[in-house]
This record gives sequence, C-alpha cells and structure tokens, in this order.
Amino acid sequence: MTVTQDLSFFSLITNASILVQLVMLLLLTASVFSWTYIFRKMFTIRSARSQTEEFERSFWSGGNLMALYQDTLSNRRKAGGNGGALERIFQAGMGEFNKAKASQAAGKGNTIDSSGLLDGARRAMRAAYQREMDALESHLAFLASVGSVSPYVGLFGTVWGIMNAFRGLANVQQATLAAVAPGIAEALIATAIGLFAAIPAVVAYNRYSHDIDRLAIRFESFIEEFSNILQRQAR
Repeated sequence: MTVTQDLSFFSLITNASILVQLVMLLLLTASVFSWTYIFRKMFTIRSARSQTEEFERSFWSGGNLMALYQDTLSNRRKAGGNGGALERIFQAGMGEFNKAKASQAAGKGNTIDSSGLLDGARRAMRAAYQREMDALESHLAFLASVGSVSPYVGLFGTVWGIMNAFRGLANVQQATLAAVAPGIAEALIATAIGLFAAIPAVVAYNRYSHDIDRLAIRFESFIEEFSNILQRQAR
C-alpha cells in the first residue's frame, strides 16, 4: 500500500523537485493554450469552408455581378459582420474596379485603360487575400512550436529528475529498485506530459495546414477567374 501510494500520479507530481514541477506546469500551460487554439481553429476553418462554398454557389449562379456586390454589402451591414473570406476578396476587387471605372468615366485624374482597371482590382484582391491568409494561419506557429519543443522540455525535466534520483542514492549504502523507482517515476512524468502536449499540437498543425492550403488554392483560383471576368467587362 505504501508503494502504491508513493507511486500514485498525484504523489509523484507533488514529490518532484521544484524545477521538474515548473517544467510540468509549463507543459500543462502550453497544452491548455494548444487545445484552446485547436478548437478555435477548427471552428474558424469549418466556418471559412462553409462560407466559401456558399459564396461560390451565389457567384457562379449566373447572376449580375453588380447586384451580387450590392447584396454582399447589404448583408454585411445587416449582419454586422464581415462575411466570408472569399466574399471579402470579391468585395475588394469589385469595389476597386467600380471606383476606377467611375473615375475614368468622370474624367478625373489620368485616363485609366482596361489594363489599369484590371491591375487595380487584382492588387486589391491580392491584398485582401493576404489578410485572409494571415487570419487563417494565426496561432499555427504556436501549435508548431508546442509540437516540436514540448518533448524536449519534458525530456529536460526527466533528465533533471533522474539526475536528482541518482544523486540521492549517494547517501544510501545499498541501492535497490524500490529506492530508485519513485525518483525515476517522478522524472518520467515530465516526458509523459510533454508528449501529451506535443502529439495533439502536431496532429492539429498538420491537419489545419492542409485545410488552409486547400482554401488558399480556392481563393487564388477565384482571383484568377474573377480577373478574367473583369477583363472582359473592362473591354
């Protein structure tokens, strides 16, 4: 009963050295933040994918682009939000195209040819695209850091704990497994916590990076296709 009590999970943590406990606390804190970002990113990507599919259906339904642009602006004001990522890219390109076209029609400033109209719209869409990608990729670097560093931080705590366990054996005349087991078990918990923090972070990072890359391809394809449509309209 004594051995079981001494080797219980809670007892091993409370009896560990201060440095090992600090390592465990650091890893647990990183794990809490990691899981928070994992769930937040899951909902964000799921929402971005759904909004992208919904806007693509509206865009390719064959309706008037100007009417679609006005509808997106109206829905944006009513909902009090910003709409989906692809919708914001469309708004940026269409808005810049309309401004340049109105400026050309009014004769203000230099005359803007069709290539100027298209270049301005494309630059606006690329800028919006970069903002959307920055938002989607936020906190991915943290997940990557947790996934790559946590095992080594846990290993540091393990090495330190094992070192202290063997140092404690210096004052014991006869070293037995029962004497060294608690100290080694305390140290190995740090590695276990490090793996507990690292594995979900690595899995989530790889999965979300793949999902974001697929969304980026859809955004870039839309920019090219929409640019072709604007080019025909500019002519």
